[in-house]
Amino acid sequence: MAFSNSPAIPESDQSAGQDPAPAASLPLQEEGRTGAPGRLPAAAHEQTDARDAAIMRLALDQAHNAWVLGEVPVGAVVVRDGVVIATGFNQPIGSIDPTAHAEIRALRAAAQVLGNYRLTGCTLYVTLEPCAMCAGAIQHARIAELIYGAADPKTGACGSVANLFAEPRLNHHAQVRSGVMAQECGQVLADFFAQRRQQRRPPEPPQPPGEIEEIILE
Repeated sequence: MAFSNSPAIPESDQSAGQDPAPAASLPLQEEGRTGAPGRLPAAAHEQTDARDAAIMRLALDQAHNAWVLGEVPVGAVVVRDGVVIATGFNQPIGSIDPTAHAEIRALRAAAQVLGNYRLTGCTLYVTLEPCAMCAGAIQHARIAELIYGAADPKTGACGSVANLFAEPRLNHHAQVRSGVMAQECGQVLADFFAQRRQQRRPPEPPQPPGEIEEIILE
């Protein structure tokens, strides 16, 4: 899904399932993008945190789209100059495509919107730590900053299992920030897998009927 004329992300929080209301474009804080947020004043920190939470909620909306289709709920959003230009959600099963992770689909949509396979100056938000495949695509796309929610201890390639963004032999390194709405992002995945385990659980055998006491009417 791509939005060539998408509204800018408002500073107020977005509730799940609601489209963002049109608002003035929020300029990205250059200091925060260079990995040195400690030099920002408190007001700038608050603005950045509110913006990140609002966009991550949009990514969570995309994750719920995947859930509805029976896919692992992961969602992604590409932002440039404070404006959402593309979104994506996990759909390898439905699309019969092993590469159709949320990040890949969002990057493809963003490239179509911008007319360029290089997504210079763009920020990618994703609810789950990218795998090695997605991390490689992020680097090839020249994404400026990657922001993700929950860590992935099994396939995460941003520090959990490997860290491709810290590999000095690679010629591009996006800035990486993690933990934005990590609890909410992780809870969506936990709830999804709990539901799937429940659905796969065999039905319990019927209980034998209890003994019927004989009632003698005098």
